[in-house]
Amino acid sequence: MDENYQTYLNRVMRMTLPETYRSQVQHIQESPKFQQHPVKGWQPTNFPGYTVITPCGVADCENAALYDRLKPLQAQLMQQLGELLLAVPSKSFHMTLADLIWDSAYRHASENPDFEGQLRDRIADSFQQSQAISRNKPIRFQALGLMVMPRAIGLCLAPADEESYDRALKLRRAIYQNPDVIAIGIEQQYYFTPHITLGYFGNVEAGVDSDRLSKALNDFNQQWVDGQPQEFWVHRAELQKFDNMTHYYREPDWAAFEF
Repeated sequence: MDENYQTYLNRVMRMTLPETYRSQVQHIQESPKFQQHPVKGWQPTNFPGYTVITPCGVADCENAALYDRLKPLQAQLMQQLGELLLAVPSKSFHMTLADLIWDSAYRHASENPDFEGQLRDRIADSFQQSQAISRNKPIRFQALGLMVMPRAIGLCLAPADEESYDRALKLRRAIYQNPDVIAIGIEQQYYFTPHITLGYFGNVEAGVDSDRLSKALNDFNQQWVDGQPQEFWVHRAELQKFDNMTHYYREPDWAAFEF
């Protein structure tokens, strides 16, 4: 379930075009990852699982400049869209390298008391098998602009060259094609579409002003293109657990991979 580099680039480059926004905003849906509480307002729902991601927020000091620039632009976007878009806190900013297991699939799998230990051991084994791509050389990504997903908005990232793309895919294959990982119910479900999620769609029932949303996205992209920095460096991949889309964590002895 992999694309060649040119096919991948063609796909992601289209995601940041104004005509794509105009089409995508017609089909957005309320995310199940947040729900509206009668007193507290919109709150993250219980949505547990495991993932392989870059270090979150301030833990990713190599990308601090990009995150510092992203935060005020995210705030502007949220101010314009109100309850239509529910912000992800900057402490949770990250790029996903491999989705593993979540929500109902995780709840079912974790009925086996050995599951979490098995998952951690087998991801560690996949990282060990990937040592050939560990070169003390981070993967360089380019921040292209915003992308609209059915239930979220994120900053679209693309590997800067084919070698970077190939290294990222090799790590993913070491996970998804590991028979011991497959044996515990983990499988690849998505094409590799690296991004940093900024927020999830909330109150869509009130109606979506498509023109207003498209303009907000275009304004954000114009500010992004006009400034620096626009690079995102992937130095490290970590196995992390999450309780919801705002709370990621790990223990010191859990698997990690240094690029």
